[in-house]
Amino acid sequence: MDPTGAAAICYDRTLPIELEEEARRVAAQENPENDVDPTIDVNDPNIEPEKRIALIARKRWRPGKLLKIRFLDGSPTMRVKVVQYATEWTRHANIRFEFGDSPYAEIRISFYADRGSWSALGTDALVQRTFPINQPTMNFGWLRDDTSEEECSRVVLHEFGHALGAIHEHQNPRGGIVWDEEAVYRYFSGPPNYWNREQIRYNVLEKYSEDILLGTEFDPESIMLYSFPASLTRGGPRFVKSNTRLSQRDIDFIKVAYPR
Repeated sequence: MDPTGAAAICYDRTLPIELEEEARRVAAQENPENDVDPTIDVNDPNIEPEKRIALIARKRWRPGKLLKIRFLDGSPTMRVKVVQYATEWTRHANIRFEFGDSPYAEIRISFYADRGSWSALGTDALVQRTFPINQPTMNFGWLRDDTSEEECSRVVLHEFGHALGAIHEHQNPRGGIVWDEEAVYRYFSGPPNYWNREQIRYNVLEKYSEDILLGTEFDPESIMLYSFPASLTRGGPRFVKSNTRLSQRDIDFIKVAYPR
């Protein structure tokens, strides 16, 4: 949280277009289901069709995967907080986290790579031309020893959602948000983000294409949705409360995305 009271939001770490073919290849090697058209069984008794977080369909880890996670820096207190909140995902998804010193860790965490918060999206972490093996795939640029528990929960759960393939809910095409675009540009060009217009359009205003998503129903309680001042919108829903826990829809859908 910025001293002015403005909530910082993370930005997407997408791959250059020339690496998309490599990304598809490594994603299919990791999980063969990434190489087929995404479908979901709406008759699955474990989930109702509307209870879905938007997930990039072809960047999922293999269900049952043991993801090795290594801290590249950060204090003992900061590391403990990340472990504490990140493991919440593993209670619901068929995925396991192993925090240690493996030189081959798929997820590599920094707190000082830059001042932003971000993560590779799912199996994109395996594309070493963007994420070299000795560099971070995730960053918590504003988490420190004295960061509040609510903020730690909000940011850690959110970034690990990205690491499992989940997208920003405010860019879900079913969200219905009508932005005041000039107000958005003014707001995010200042602290704590300091983004240029291209970054703002890419990370806030643009919507994902439905044909790359697994599940498109919008969830206003999702951990993948950040809060925004009401002054940034002209119509549609407004989200002024920060979500700091997994929503029931987050939980329901991640169970289907990573089935046991």
